[in-house]
Formats: sequence, C-alpha cells, structure tokens
Amino acid sequence: MSTVTDPQHRPWRGVLVATALPLRDDLSVDHDRYAEHCAWLVANGCDGVVPNGSLGEYQVLTPEERAKVVETAVATVGGSRVMPGVAAYGSAEARRWAERARDAGCASVMLLPPNAYRADDRSVLAHYAEVAKAGLPIVAYNNPIDTKVDLVPELLAKLHGEGYIRAVKEFSGDVRRAYWLAELAPDLDLLVGADDVLLELAVAGAKGWVAGYPNALPRASVELYRAAAAGDLDTALPLYRALHPLLRWDSKVEFVQAIKLSMDIVGRHGGPCRPPRVTLLPDQEAAVRAATEKAVAAGLA
Repeated sequence: MSTVTDPQHRPWRGVLVATALPLRDDLSVDHDRYAEHCAWLVANGCDGVVPNGSLGEYQVLTPEERAKVVETAVATVGGSRVMPGVAAYGSAEARRWAERARDAGCASVMLLPPNAYRADDRSVLAHYAEVAKAGLPIVAYNNPIDTKVDLVPELLAKLHGEGYIRAVKEFSGDVRRAYWLAELAPDLDLLVGADDVLLELAVAGAKGWVAGYPNALPRASVELYRAAAAGDLDTALPLYRALHPLLRWDSKVEFVQAIKLSMDIVGRHGGPCRPPRVTLLPDQEAAVRAATEKAVAAGLA
C-alpha cells in the first residue's frame, strides 16, 4: 500500500499536459527545448506536465534519456507539477521508475496496467501493488485500445479500495463509465484521458485532464477545461466545437505526429518522431494543417 498519508494532496487535478518531446533533426532529445516547453505550458495556465507518456514517445527512449526528461521537468516547473509515466513491461521495472520519480521530487506517477500481454485481474492487482511500494500516489492509465487490458470500473474500484491508486486517466472513450465509477468508488478521481471526450467527462465530474492538444493550444484548452468543469456550457460548448477537429486526433493512431505538426504550425517546436512512427500521409497532414490554421485564425492559439 502507498505510504502517502495526506488524502487531500491531489496534484493530478486540473490540466496536466502529456508532453510531446522535442527531438532534433538527428532524432536526439533536445532537453533544453523540453525545459522551455514545460515552462511555457505552465506560464500559459496549465497545472502541470506528464513526461514519458505515450505522447512523449517513452517506448523509444533509452533509460538515460527517460530519466533526464523527468529530471528536466522537475528542475523547470517543480516536482509537485510533474507526474511521470512509469509504464514498463515488468512490475519491477515500473516500480524502479516510480522510485526514481519519487527521488527526483515528483508528487505522483501515472501507470498503465501490464502491457506486454493480456493480463487478468489478479495480475493487474499484483502489478499496481508492486509499484505502489515506491510510496508515490498512482494515477492508473486505462488505455484498452493499446494495452488490451481494460480497467473497467469494478477493477478500478478494487484497485482503489486496496489503496493502490488514487485516480484514473480514462481513455476508453466510454463516457458512461464516469457515472458507474462514481457509484463504485466515489473518492477515486476521474481524469479525462482522451481530448475528444473532454466536455462529456468534465460535465460528468472529472477532476482533471491529462491532455494532448494543449501542447499546441494551451490557453484555449485551459479555458475550455475550466469552463466545462464549472458547468459553464455557454463558454465551453462553442470552444469545444471549434477545437474538436483537432481534439479528435488525440484518439487516432497518428496522435503524436498530428500534435507535433500543430505545434510547428503555431510556432512551437513539434519536430520529428522516432521510428517506428512515420510521417503523416498527405491527406492527414492537410487535415491537421487546415484545422490548426482555422483555430489560429479564430484566435485560439
């Protein structure tokens, strides 16, 4: 069980950006540019950053790169604002990443279920129990599309009841689960995990958003989240409609390339991705470019 004793300390609430990772033309990590990006996101209203998530291409980083990304974020915006992804094929490795996050000064971590195979419920429980020994609060990450393990509400309630998790980044896209989960585990924080169901989950009571598109459009994205969470649909709904042509890319296979392209278009450094990710097809690039330029023209950048 986690050794964290303050149940009121919930640094995962609000808008935490799953940060894209700036790479140079030779595909090396530009840590200085990453530091600047983290600082820019916080300066533009975001509450924190999530390094080494799927959007951060953690799977293709060396251990040294992955560790330095976290250290860079902490040095730039402070550990209370940094929630690293600690996913790994084995529970022991994931626990080591959680311990490194703890030692770097982070206040929480985000953890996928076992993702090397289709794990059963007992394996999932054992996995979270092991990583919880690091002593940091864990935000579970439910991404059944990519992991083939679905953290359904009953399983999340069990993980929460055992003290292994404090929140869940919900990426299934099934907004009905918000109400079911609130009944089963009312003290488990639901976080929006897919940009294109933000409004639906915020209205259903989500306490935060582990977000993709704020990498390119932080101010408009934060305004959208705050309005949606406050129930201000007069503000939120027009913004959501305007941004949705971009937000839906967060749920597509090419989400990293799309978000990095939008960053390039608005004057940030998105840059290339590491293999095996390849460049967008011409029609995909045209769609992202048109939607981003429309958002810029509407004053959303």
